Amino acid sequence: MGPAAAPIRVALVDDQALMRAGFRALLDAEDGIEVVGEAADGAQGLALVRDQLPDIALVDVQMPVMTGIEATRQIATDPRLADVRVVILTNYGLDEYVFEALRAGASGFLLKDTEPAELLAAIGVVAAGDALLSPSVTRRLIGEFVARPPDRFGVPALDGLTRREVEVTALAARGLSNEEIAAHMVISPFTAKTHVSRAMTKLGARDRAQLVVFAYESGLVTARGGQG
Repeated sequence: MGPAAAPIRVALVDDQALMRAGFRALLDAEDGIEVVGEAADGAQGLALVRDQLPDIALVDVQMPVMTGIEATRQIATDPRLADVRVVILTNYGLDEYVFEALRAGASGFLLKDTEPAELLAAIGVVAAGDALLSPSVTRRLIGEFVARPPDRFGVPALDGLTRREVEVTALAARGLSNEEIAAHMVISPFTAKTHVSRAMTKLGARDRAQLVVFAYESGLVTARGGQG
């Protein structure tokens, strides 16, 4: 047998002590997950992440001193924290806070009343390098963009993408999974995933969630569901 896999290291950032205690009890009971610390506001959370370099930071949105969105933005823009993935915790589902958090660099979000099994599965998904933004969630997220005009300032140019990469970016932004993209383009799922990964690399997107945001804010995809 080979060596055991290293545990997934998780930081908990929430101003509600009872919420942190509940998450900690659940995660501590799970083999393969290690809680490396807790913080009660965004500033403490940022300090904790910088000190412990966790794989995943579970971050509440609305906190004193520094919001979860600002903490996420500082984590996402710090080269030393490039391997840290932020998952936003929210009571409210897809609201303005979640949209701003994804723009700031979050890898996804979870409702605080998520079932324990779903939370554990989500941690595994994000730790594996995937965005916690399923196709069904992406389609709901698209609704948040409908009333928004494209913001072509402050988003990466798409000029460096190949035609195929532009196409897969547009399809991903419409909520298609890699398998659905593959079927649409008549290519293998592996090839679809490769195109998506290359597009993310060229655009500097941390994950699929940010790729979707870039596609809309650049005007590549419009609210009508087609390419811009």
